[in-house]
Amino acid sequence: MSSVAVLTQERFNEHRSGLLTEQSGGGGASGEEEALPTYKDAFPPLPEKAASPEGTQETANAWTSKLRPLKSSVITQVFHVPLEERKYKDMNQFGEGDQAKVCVDIMHKTGAHLELSMAKDQGLSIMVSGKLDAVMKARKEIVSRLQTQASSTVAIPKEHHRYVIGKSGEKLQELELRTATKIQIPRPDDLSNQIKISGTKEGLEKAKHEILLISAEQDKRAVERVSIDKVYHPFITGASNKLVLEMMAETGARINVPPPSVNKTEIVITGEKEQVALAVAMIKKVHEEKKKNTTTIAVEVKKSQHKYVIGPKGNTLQEILEKTGVSVEIPPSDSALETVILRGEPDRLGQALTEVYAKANSYSVSTVSAPSWLHRFIIGKKGQNLAKITQQMPKVHIEFTEGEDRITLEGPTKDLQMVQLEIEAMVLDLGNRMDYTEISVDPKFHRHLIGKGGANINRIKELHKVTVRIPPDNEKSTLIRIEGDPQGVQDARKELLELASRMENERTKDLIIEQRFHRAIIGQKGEKIKEVRDKFPEVIINFPDPAQKSNIVQLRGPHTEVEKCFKFMQKVVAEMVENGYTLLVPIFKQFHKNIIGKGGANIKKIREETNTKIDLPAENSNSEMIVITGKRPACEAARTRILAIQKELVSEDDDEDDGGGIGDPLILAILVVYGEWVNLVIVTTRRSCAPPRSWRSSSGVCGHDSPAVLGSSSPAPPPPAPAPPAEAVIQENGEVPDGEVKVEPPVVDPAAPKKCDVIVISGRKERCEAAVEALKALVPVTTEVEVPFDLHRYIIGQKGSGIRKMMDEFEVNIQVPSPELQCDIISITGLANHLDRAREGLLERVKELQLEQEDRALRSFKLTITVDPKYHPKIIGRKGAVITTIRTEHDVNIQFPEKNDENLDQISIMGYEPNAIAARDAIKALVDELEELISEEITLDSRVHARIIGGRGKGIRKIMEEFKVDLKFPQSGSPDPNLVTVTGRPELVDEAIDHLLNLEEEYVRPASLPASSGDEPRGPSKGFVVREAPWTTGTEKAPDMSSSEDFPSFGAPVAAKASPWGPKRF
Repeated sequence: MSSVAVLTQERFNEHRSGLLTEQSGGGGASGEEEALPTYKDAFPPLPEKAASPEGTQETANAWTSKLRPLKSSVITQVFHVPLEERKYKDMNQFGEGDQAKVCVDIMHKTGAHLELSMAKDQGLSIMVSGKLDAVMKARKEIVSRLQTQASSTVAIPKEHHRYVIGKSGEKLQELELRTATKIQIPRPDDLSNQIKISGTKEGLEKAKHEILLISAEQDKRAVERVSIDKVYHPFITGASNKLVLEMMAETGARINVPPPSVNKTEIVITGEKEQVALAVAMIKKVHEEKKKNTTTIAVEVKKSQHKYVIGPKGNTLQEILEKTGVSVEIPPSDSALETVILRGEPDRLGQALTEVYAKANSYSVSTVSAPSWLHRFIIGKKGQNLAKITQQMPKVHIEFTEGEDRITLEGPTKDLQMVQLEIEAMVLDLGNRMDYTEISVDPKFHRHLIGKGGANINRIKELHKVTVRIPPDNEKSTLIRIEGDPQGVQDARKELLELASRMENERTKDLIIEQRFHRAIIGQKGEKIKEVRDKFPEVIINFPDPAQKSNIVQLRGPHTEVEKCFKFMQKVVAEMVENGYTLLVPIFKQFHKNIIGKGGANIKKIREETNTKIDLPAENSNSEMIVITGKRPACEAARTRILAIQKELVSEDDDEDDGGGIGDPLILAILVVYGEWVNLVIVTTRRSCAPPRSWRSSSGVCGHDSPAVLGSSSPAPPPPAPAPPAEAVIQENGEVPDGEVKVEPPVVDPAAPKKCDVIVISGRKERCEAAVEALKALVPVTTEVEVPFDLHRYIIGQKGSGIRKMMDEFEVNIQVPSPELQCDIISITGLANHLDRAREGLLERVKELQLEQEDRALRSFKLTITVDPKYHPKIIGRKGAVITTIRTEHDVNIQFPEKNDENLDQISIMGYEPNAIAARDAIKALVDELEELISEEITLDSRVHARIIGGRGKGIRKIMEEFKVDLKFPQSGSPDPNLVTVTGRPELVDEAIDHLLNLEEEYVRPASLPASSGDEPRGPSKGFVVREAPWTTGTEKAPDMSSSEDFPSFGAPVAAKASPWGPKRF
């Protein structure tokens, strides 16, 4: 008898997997012992150095028999090109020339290594080394570039072409690589079924064979469309699609029955030919049986009760079909018909009719009379009162209709009666302790009753504990409704009528105040106007919005108070006008700091002593004007003092530098003609300073005849003296020494030009004429340009940026008329040499704007397209990807209807007409594709849904993108949690369903494996049994199963055995 060692199974769980299965029965029989593994078989020894070659070989085989040898990732293949198929046959240039260049290019392109050799038969042998992918690509290049090409065609049915191409063309690419050929498949819009193949003779044959094999496989599949009357579809699908699923399981074909909402009679069956034929036969059999054996009855059911017969998501109809085998046909919701048709076998119709009436009468509709003004009190604040009822009876629906004195209740009959009693009690209670009244007030006073921010009306509501409803302005209603406690209603009514009466006695008066004074009257943060309002508390003062540019200030209040406020405001404005006189004083820029003085001492002193406001331009400004504001005498006094400072500074500069200390002298001439004598007056100033605004006289004139002022339309009076005065420094030849100033004042005459408008020039005629031209060039000129009024706002630009840019660029002033004038004339003022450029620039800008207007008109072309709202999400795409692509590609704006829009099926497209039409066609094409899609429901174990969807939906997105389908998983609480809907093209839907079912099998299988391979009950475990163990044949002791030293745990320290002599020392 052989020795047997027994080890417990608990200690050898890891050894048990993968080894021989235990044999049942006792261990005493010799046959059973022989079936047990030996110790060496179960635990082969490790190889030892001293072991014999034979032993080593046996041991090695025992440990390595299941190991797979590692393969090299680099492969080598040899290709032979016969002489007659060689493209380059020049024997004298082997290793160089075009053939060598092609080989080098192939190596660079594919990454493979090529070696060429010439065979005795002058054929070309090419050894290609590299990774498999690189070698296959190199082979294709070699065949196409070094070998002469042949071509052939193969004809297969057009519908099989897509199977040759494969998903994303992968199958076609793989076929081309394997056969080293080029395969051209006709486009879908090409009616040809011929596939063209180019390559070597051998490759052509291989490719042909492969394509014909693919076509032969597809010949086994078929698509059949069977037209069955819509009324018989429920009998084919069965309740909850049970019957059609059974057919699919039995035949292996896929059966797509259009859902009830789709008005199609065609049932599509796909699969192998035999499977499809069997499924078609079964469907036709069911149809013929039901057509022969069924009859119909029509019953009248109230339209409002149809939804109870249908049930949520049609569950009630499915339930009746399952119980009785009778189909219930409900008219569409948009139809006024109330007739319900029951179709089924005669002996089942009675039961089905009972079910229909039971479902229809399980819910009731009732109304409770309640005045509409009580509705909100019944609902309660934030729906609190109603929430208490609906929480207890959640199936009862309560509907309040605005303006109607009733409440509609809908729900289960028993629950509805309880809710009705409760609401009737609330109505009775509220009617006893609540009251309402209505008063008539002119709508123009409504906003005054409300007050600023609702202050007045809120105070009345809180004081009297009532609700006041004032109709909105667009209703134009005079009725104000007051609701609440009876006493509070009467008090609020009295107060509101008093307010309305007081307002009717009010007067409104308009006060004209220039808009420039509005800010000054209001004051900083409204401080000044607050003082006025405090003085006249019963008067409401309304200033116009600054954007309106209106001068009308409105006063409203009691007649006497309005008059007092009107006079007071007039007085305030008069003072502001008196104190608002403004003078502009030109002062050389370099003297501004002297006007200000050290620490502002000079300017402060002038302001205080003259009681004026003096503003100087900023340092970085080019302006030289100092603005003085105040009363006229005070302004003139301030101007005199400022000019005196400038005069003193100019005198000092002239003393320091002979007329040129500040800059190069600029000579301006003034010309007056007295007969033959011409007087020239030269005024010297600095180039860095602007010329003064007016010229003042400093001496008399000379001449013999009546003078004529050049450029003046009226003759000047005769000179006062026949000869020039002795102090005149004009030389006999008419020249004047440099730096001298000689100004001739005109004689005062009412008919003559004003002194400030006449400049006199003395000297030689030709020089004076030149001086006149120079002066005229400095005089600003105004020209007018006609620009359409509707373009003015674009010329001005945002916050005046456009017109400021033009004024700075052309150095002119551009005046645009105010919008109230509706005028087309724009004035340009500036130097004559600047006006032409400014005019051209303005006209150029007008042309640009007109082109933009035309472009906007072209872009505003609009068209609408009618698309079923159910397709809108697909047209928009995920995160708007699809619609954004269409918008960008066609440069159009596409608007979808809002949820509450009346025309939910209208999509608007705006842009250039050709672009809009192209975008419309793109959307139509997309809709056509969507209409061709089918939806198929499959049963997929709900336990694997989460794994298929993946983290953040990555898994489901990958499947949807790969198969070009849409997947819809059931929501929580769905009647059938395993039902998944796949939508797409029929062939793609089939592929996606196959993939999903494969995933289900893959994911479910590990979870559904049994704990052990056998289902039969077993006796107590003997542990792991082996024969010929070492401890049974020799003196070696059997291992202790409980010892952690003999059987240590992985990763845990081994505790040494305790010894009476103490721990071992090494």
